[in-house]
Amino acid sequence: MHNLPPYPTVLKPYGRAFVELARDREEILCLSGDLTRQTEIDLFQEEFPDRFIHAGMAEANMISMAGALARRGFIPFVHTFGVFATRRPLDQIVNCVAYPNLPVRIVGFMPGVSSPGGPSHQAIDDVALMRALPNMTVVDVADATEIRQAVVAICDVPGPVYLRLKRGEIPIIFGARHQFSLVRAHVIDDGDDVVIFASGMMLSSALAAAQTLEDAGVSVGVVNVPVIKPLDRTTVIEMASRARAVVTAENHSVIGGLGSAVAEVLAEEGLGRRLRRVGLADTFAEGAQSATWLFKKYGLSTQDVVDASWEVLGRDGVAPQAPVLVTPPGEYAPV
Repeated sequence: MHNLPPYPTVLKPYGRAFVELARDREEILCLSGDLTRQTEIDLFQEEFPDRFIHAGMAEANMISMAGALARRGFIPFVHTFGVFATRRPLDQIVNCVAYPNLPVRIVGFMPGVSSPGGPSHQAIDDVALMRALPNMTVVDVADATEIRQAVVAICDVPGPVYLRLKRGEIPIIFGARHQFSLVRAHVIDDGDDVVIFASGMMLSSALAAAQTLEDAGVSVGVVNVPVIKPLDRTTVIEMASRARAVVTAENHSVIGGLGSAVAEVLAEEGLGRRLRRVGLADTFAEGAQSATWLFKKYGLSTQDVVDASWEVLGRDGVAPQAPVLVTPPGEYAPV
C-alpha cells in the first residue's frame, strides 16, 4: 500500500538508519567528503567518532581509501553529493572498487536536477556511469521507507553498491508493510493500456500521473524500480507484455539510465511496444533558485509523464491536466 499526495515527510531517514545499522555492525566505517551534515552522517560522527573518517574534498583519494579498508575486512560507506561520488573519482571506482569487486557502499546525494546548483552539482549521468561498471549494484529509492530498508539490504551485498538519495525533506510514500527488494521491482498497479516504470524521485510523479490518466479512462500500470542494476528483467517483461505501450520516468538523463535499461530488455525480448522516456533530454540543466522550476523546465513533471503516456498511446485531443496540489509546510507533493 502507498499513501496519497501530498505526503508526510521526515528528515535524515538515511542518517538514522545508518546509525542504527552501525550499532550492530562494528565493521562498518563512515567516510565523508567534506559534506558531513549535508549527507546526514553528522549523526554517525556524533555516535561513532572512532569509526568516522573525514577525507576532505578529495573524492578520488577517499574512494581509494575505501577500497583499501574493504580489503582489510571493513565495510566502508562513502558519502558526498552524487556528482562528486561518481563522475569525479570514476577511475578510482573502477580500479580500486569495481574491478576487485570490493564491498564499498558509495552514497550519492542530490540526484539529477534536485540540486539547483547547475551542471557542476547536478548528477545527471551517475546512474549511467555506475550501471556501466561490472560488479556494481545501482539503487535509486523513492521514499523514506525504502531508504531505511535499503541501508540494511545493501550492507551484505558482496560487491560494490551505488545508493542514490534525495536530500532534505523525504516523503513517506509507502507504509510499514512495504518490502524493499534487491532483486524484484515493485508492481504498484496493473494496467493494460500503458505501464510506467519509475525510479527515485519520479515515482511520486508517476503515481500522480497514473491517477490523472485513470480519471481520463486510461488503464495504467505503475512499477517502482528502485534497483536499476541488476534490473528485474522478469517484471519488466511481464508488465510490458500486458500493456500496449511503455513509459519510463527518471530524474536523470534519458541516456544510460532506467529508460535505456528498459529499452534494452524490450529490444532483446522482441517486445513490440512503443516507448517514451521521461527524463533530461540529452542536455545539461542550469542553475536556479528552485528545483521545482527545473523539474518543470526540463520535462520531469507529473504533467510530462501524463503527456508522454497520452502521446505514446496515440490518444486524440489534449492530454488531461494533472491537478496542482497545495502542499502544507512539512509535506511533499510531486512536481
